[in-house]
Amino acid sequence: MAVPKRRTSKTVKKQRRSHAALDAVQLSVCPNCGAKVLPHHVCPECGQYNGKQIKEKAE
Repeated sequence: MAVPKRRTSKTVKKQRRSHAALDAVQLSVCPNCGAKVLPHHVCPECGQYNGKQIKEKAE
């Protein structure tokens, strides 16, 4: 079984994990009602996508 010859330094460990951070969710604005919506998703407030009514407005 392989055993490390040297201890992994703090710098090397943090450089390796530098790409593991989570990104914030990117939201866009609905052009119809102005609500924040995920890109490429139907607006939950007005039910429109790409200028077309996809689902009925939730009352």
